Amino acid sequence: MTPMPPEFHDLAKRVNNWGRWGRDDQRGTLNLLTPHHVRAAAGLVRTGRTVSLSLPLSQDGPQTGIIPGRINPHRTMIMCNTPITGDTRQFCTSDDVVEMGLQAATHWDALAHVSYAGRLYNGFPASVVTSAGAAYCGVDRIGQVVGRGVLLDLPRMLGVDVLPPGYAVTAADLDAAEELARITVSTGDLVLVRTGQLRRLKAGDRDGYGAPSPGPSLGTVEWFHRRDIAAVATDNLTFEVYPGELADAPFAVHLLHLVEMGLLQGQNFDLEELSEDCADDGVYEFLLHATPLPFRHAVGAPVAPVAVK
Repeated sequence: MTPMPPEFHDLAKRVNNWGRWGRDDQRGTLNLLTPHHVRAAAGLVRTGRTVSLSLPLSQDGPQTGIIPGRINPHRTMIMCNTPITGDTRQFCTSDDVVEMGLQAATHWDALAHVSYAGRLYNGFPASVVTSAGAAYCGVDRIGQVVGRGVLLDLPRMLGVDVLPPGYAVTAADLDAAEELARITVSTGDLVLVRTGQLRRLKAGDRDGYGAPSPGPSLGTVEWFHRRDIAAVATDNLTFEVYPGELADAPFAVHLLHLVEMGLLQGQNFDLEELSEDCADDGVYEFLLHATPLPFRHAVGAPVAPVAVK
């Protein structure tokens, strides 16, 4: 196996959080989202206006087969106005079931989602993930995700509708997006990075939505680490810029976030309506509820995030 390049290892050492919250910790940077931060975030609610950030769960979702087995939701009816007594004049019920990839649409990646060199976050061996699921660092360890959400709207900051394919978001871009929003990203924040990529999916370009894709670069990893954020999510399929910057280290940002930092990472968040709303009222911070479905031992899970302003 080709080893990771030296520049990757140097960066990994600078952002590593192993042991920071104890040797047995499985929540990583979510430990930074304390009750104090939740109380402060609740104080951001002024109008009670809510904005959904989730994609619809349907077969028209973003999965095109580029990731084998990760299928869009397939829902079927198992009962249609079925009388439980056999008499349609009495109680009748309709019911349905769904088959889908847990990371098919808007979702969080668990810390067990990726590994390298036989390691997960905090030094847990990658072997704890088996056909039975993740014995450690699974999505069921995440718990409640409620706190101060902040939108870093990169296309609006740059004066474009969507970042170009393959655009590598830099730390300077994040600084400029902060200035546009007149906010400072700080400890325990839930950061939403808009690239505009979701517009391609909404326009029917499902293949173009996948790759090449704009997204955070390696240069943003230390930026997020310095700010001590609790979680970060993007509006694209790959999260990070794709193709990546290191040819011999694919999805390096995933590895640095999930394995080294223990930073919760989300994809396919729909930030289009939120972008318009924030531009209209000039408020880029809000209460964000984004708790994933607690599938036991899963390495990712759907979420229906809601911003409350």
